[in-house]
Amino acid sequence: MNTAENFDTSLSFDWNEITLKLLISRTLDDLEEFTLVKNKKVLYQFSARGHDMAQIILSQCLIGQKDAVSGYYRSRPLLLAMGLPPEMALEASMMKQGGFSDGRDIGVVFNNPKHDGACILPMSGGVGAQYTPVSGWAQASEYHYKVLNNHKWKDAVGLVLGGDGSVATNGFWSALTIATAQQLPQLFYIEDNGYGISVPSDFQTPGGDIAKNLASFKGLTIFSGDGTNPEQVVDLVAQAHKVVRFDRKPVLLRLTVPRLNGHSAQDTQGYKSTERIAFEQRHDPLPKLKKYLFSHDLMTEDKWNELEKSANKIVNQAFIKADNKPFANPDDITTNTFCEYDNGGVMQLQQQGGIHLGKPVFPPSSEEIIAHPGRINMVTAIRKTLDFELQHNKKMLVFGEDIGAKGGVHAVTLGLQEKHGKQRVFDTSLSEEGIIGRALGMSLAGLLPVPEIQFRKYADPAEEQLNDIGSMRWRTNNRFAAPMVVRMAGGYFGCGDPWHSQTAEVKWVHAIGWQVAMPSNAQDAVGLLRYALRDNNPTIFFEHRKMLDHVWARREYPGDQYIIPFGHANKITQGNHLTVVTWGGMVHRCHKAVEQSGLPIDLIDLRTLRPWDKDMVLDSVKKTNRVLIVHEDNISAGFGAEIAATLAKEAFYDLDAPIERLAMPDIGNPHEPNLMNAVVPTTEKILLAILELDKA
Repeated sequence: MNTAENFDTSLSFDWNEITLKLLISRTLDDLEEFTLVKNKKVLYQFSARGHDMAQIILSQCLIGQKDAVSGYYRSRPLLLAMGLPPEMALEASMMKQGGFSDGRDIGVVFNNPKHDGACILPMSGGVGAQYTPVSGWAQASEYHYKVLNNHKWKDAVGLVLGGDGSVATNGFWSALTIATAQQLPQLFYIEDNGYGISVPSDFQTPGGDIAKNLASFKGLTIFSGDGTNPEQVVDLVAQAHKVVRFDRKPVLLRLTVPRLNGHSAQDTQGYKSTERIAFEQRHDPLPKLKKYLFSHDLMTEDKWNELEKSANKIVNQAFIKADNKPFANPDDITTNTFCEYDNGGVMQLQQQGGIHLGKPVFPPSSEEIIAHPGRINMVTAIRKTLDFELQHNKKMLVFGEDIGAKGGVHAVTLGLQEKHGKQRVFDTSLSEEGIIGRALGMSLAGLLPVPEIQFRKYADPAEEQLNDIGSMRWRTNNRFAAPMVVRMAGGYFGCGDPWHSQTAEVKWVHAIGWQVAMPSNAQDAVGLLRYALRDNNPTIFFEHRKMLDHVWARREYPGDQYIIPFGHANKITQGNHLTVVTWGGMVHRCHKAVEQSGLPIDLIDLRTLRPWDKDMVLDSVKKTNRVLIVHEDNISAGFGAEIAATLAKEAFYDLDAPIERLAMPDIGNPHEPNLMNAVVPTTEKILLAILELDKA
């Protein structure tokens, strides 16, 4: 545990500015709590009283051109001190047009794209989700400076704020592991008010003091103190800043603060004793700051009164402007879920995030196949595509568990680390939350992350980060986006099991903002992956375990220019008897069944599910008048149900037989091969379904 030392930190503290921002923060809290919440003009309100002074002082260390900060719902004082206009803060909380999301997100999750000063990363509504993206930003800053030789990033740091309750989350521990293992310039600021809503902090961490518990954590500098003591806060912030910015090492700063109001405006704090509430009121930092400034001749009472009047005037004027602004137009609410283009075909770029703000010049791409001699499997096809894109995009990074020296548990990345180096192709700790959260921060810092999740089921611990990534463009109304390609494997193999053989692709089709690609063969894998790596949207790229080295899936390499735009299905066979729609690991079985049937059949491989080629499917069904949908995912609410619903509405009068679906029953994938084949659609089952439908 470090104690106060005298460091030259290049920081200066403007007490007039600190006081003004503190008074503005308190005035905003008063306005919202006593007026706007009661009048239903604000629906979510989280007072920062007690947390405010330390946050405002902390803001003074965000002096780097490429710094980034991620906070949580009680972080508004820090943002006010960073220059957030009170009017914009009220626009957000009052759900008005403008603000940070045009009323799409709750008003306490802020963001601010910036390229010449501290960027405020889009906050998450999930506790603890803010930590790993800042680790990604910190790692990206080192990469920009050391590998890309961009000196603007030389002294960049990442600051993340969290309450004492958040130290129990996966995100906190994952980020701590990333930052300390790699010695990243990340500052963890824990404001400990003793409660996670109503749960005391000793339920979150033994003894209720995360700083003491981490005292022996390797590679971490720790500071701890009283967040209501102005002199001590300044001293500790200066020390923490010196270590994180100049020594380039991770720091945890824990300050104790009172939460002078309930968790939210609706919280009565009935779980606190009268003595506890009185104790907290005695430790209000506002009167402590006033006393400190007066006693050290840093401010006069007249100046204090002047600043109080200024704060009231600023907030009152901000409220009038915000109150007179309109609400967002509901007609536009579905825009900016994905990257959009104007009428001239010009991409409508987000303000922050992704390589597309400084896009590399790629070699020309084409949908023309220029076949190389010899057939390769999907493993080789994906590896060759990653290799080529790594060569031509220095901002692209490939990472995940075991993808370095081992080359991945499926051998897809074999040799890539040796060729492109450990800073571009690297192993991670065993934390999917950390893998995807880190990717989020990297993308916002202008890199193209390509994280690997070893098996589809393993993505579940990262689901919060995946949801935050996908929804980011929509919920910030195109202020931020995080394009990336998340590679994950799954599906049946020689055997099955509930952990490695799951597909469950419909979850990511249902999720906001994610494209989903499921190639069935090596050639399609090349074209779809290249498109995803050059696109401006986040993509789930599903690599089916069985097809990675399946004989049917082997194809000639289509060339380094080959690309397949998403939403373009492939018609493998043609006919007018019926339509079979499928994707991924079912395509080869459907193909074999179609050949065995001897019938003229339209066999459609969708290739991508988000977007999916609705036009090709509708045109086919209107021709054949019968349709069979085959997929490996469970039948209830599987993507086949979405296709069936679309056909029932848009091709109802063209159908001569009921829409048929063949899929897994609503169970896990069994391990024993005979059990697995009893439930996964097989060629025999597909053939039987085709023959029965043909007779209908």
